[in-house]
Amino acid sequence: MSANKKTPLANRRYILSGAVILVALLFILRLFYLQVIDTNYKTWADSNAFLRKTLYPSRGMIYDRKGKLLVFNQPAYDVMLIMREMQPFDTLDFCQTVGISKEQFIKRIADIKDRRLNPGYSSYVPQVFMNQLSAQDYGVLQEKLYKFPGFYIQNRTIREYEYPYAALVLGNIGEVNKHDIAKDDYYVQGDYSGRSGVESFYEKELRGKKGVEILLRDAHGRIQGKYENGIHDVNPVSGRNITLSLDIGLQALGEKLMKNKVGSIVMIEPSTGQILCMVSSPSYDPSILVGRQRGKNQSMLEQDPLKPLFNRCLMGAYPPGSTFKPAMGLIYLQEHVITPETFYTCAGGYPLLGGKPKCHIHPSPLSLIPALATSCNSYFCWGLHDMLDSRKHFPSVQEALDNWKSHLNGMGYGHRLGVDLPGEKGGYIPSSKVYDKIYNRRWTSSTIISVAIGQGEVTATPLQICNMAASVANHGYYYTPHIVKAIEGASIDSVYLRRHYTGIDSVYYDPIAEGMRGAVTSGTCRRVALPDIEVCGKTGTAQNPHGKDHSIFMGFAPYHNAKVAISVLVENAGFGATYAVPIAKLMLEKFFSGDVYPADKPMEDYYSNISLLPRNAL
Repeated sequence: MSANKKTPLANRRYILSGAVILVALLFILRLFYLQVIDTNYKTWADSNAFLRKTLYPSRGMIYDRKGKLLVFNQPAYDVMLIMREMQPFDTLDFCQTVGISKEQFIKRIADIKDRRLNPGYSSYVPQVFMNQLSAQDYGVLQEKLYKFPGFYIQNRTIREYEYPYAALVLGNIGEVNKHDIAKDDYYVQGDYSGRSGVESFYEKELRGKKGVEILLRDAHGRIQGKYENGIHDVNPVSGRNITLSLDIGLQALGEKLMKNKVGSIVMIEPSTGQILCMVSSPSYDPSILVGRQRGKNQSMLEQDPLKPLFNRCLMGAYPPGSTFKPAMGLIYLQEHVITPETFYTCAGGYPLLGGKPKCHIHPSPLSLIPALATSCNSYFCWGLHDMLDSRKHFPSVQEALDNWKSHLNGMGYGHRLGVDLPGEKGGYIPSSKVYDKIYNRRWTSSTIISVAIGQGEVTATPLQICNMAASVANHGYYYTPHIVKAIEGASIDSVYLRRHYTGIDSVYYDPIAEGMRGAVTSGTCRRVALPDIEVCGKTGTAQNPHGKDHSIFMGFAPYHNAKVAISVLVENAGFGATYAVPIAKLMLEKFFSGDVYPADKPMEDYYSNISLLPRNAL
């Protein structure tokens, strides 16, 4: 036999040795995976010895500008379940205790285990079985909790509201979804965050920081107290309190006046950009989106054809109508198309287009200030004609229109202003490219004449219209409108403290403000006049292709050193003077005197009770 030829016994020895080594490697790799890579093993081991209980912080409270508490916290209780610790128990007793059926119990258990509905599910980790128990239900369950192994109570807080107003401003909180969890590791399944309004925009300031309490278990899983006397516990940090610029008294009156109407009221302090009032109608009581009925009520609001969840102040895109004329006048002045003494004729309408757009009866010819006071359509159509078509100011109609658009952008139209609330829209100001595409570059001022009076393709939000009034009051600048006045222990963003100049020379605001003052003393806004305050205003009647015209008003007061700017828009209400003007008057009375004047109480009752909704919407 050859010396180097191995025997079958030697071969078997090598095979057995290799098998032993392979098995040993497999054991080592498995132990490495369990102890280092797979966290479930550690979680299981820890959960046998410890219960890591999250301590949720108290969410920051919200106040109005006068220190009135608007939003605060009340205790609530979630029923948590660690699936691996659940043992056989009387499920019927449990269901009766928490007020659910056995079918609901079975479905909830199945949903918790379903990784499509509950990504990241682990039987070792606490899961939310039922949320937001009332104090009464919690008390009943707490007495019996020892009967239901695997279940325990997680303390939380829910929002409470002092007033049934400002729902769309304040916003609401709701359970986070998988996108929230993926975007921010602060959240886990079952957490809550701001879903809209101030609650959403200032979520990080309001939410605070979570804490943790580590509890020690015995061999039977029973809680024995804090681990090492709590030296490893971390206390939660409460969220920051926030003070809004909102005046809840103004807000309450505005919502009362807009009851059974569709529209908005916005009031801004011109010297700061702080929003004093933001009414979007219809609205709802914010308290209905709290607690276990939240989902049902949310669905009801979403299905309402009047869209109470739609903040018309920020999202509504309306033709601004004649409230656009002050902006047009400023552009004409800045580009030397007119002077305050420029006269144009009006014969019941714009003569170059056969009397269209139409105009009401007033003296003719007239200059800029009386044109604003009487809201002459022809005057501003003539101005657009001379700016776009005369070639005295620009070499082409395209350059002239793009200059017009640039000025409007500077005044805050055609883009989002940057308010500290989610969902803001920017309205729309067309460019020359839009009309070149529509009309194959063959167009003039006559083709688009309706934009001169805030119709046609032009749209604006009620916030933008109010901001325009604020910029006139300031003679050429505005602050970014914002709803938060102060944050506890922090500063508001500096963007809200900087002036935005419109690009129009301040000297040109004098005749515009004078024309708006004339509209109140002798023109279309006479019904907004106050006996002791010099109010400046401008009405608007915006054509609506879907029904009756929208009634609009914008203004500011007093004439000099203005304290407030306001816009009111009532959908399908007709002329601006019919509804928007008297509503604005009542709001201004409330602002300046703290209440509606006694002589105007009947007017307050009238406009609060009248409905402009379709019969099938009531």
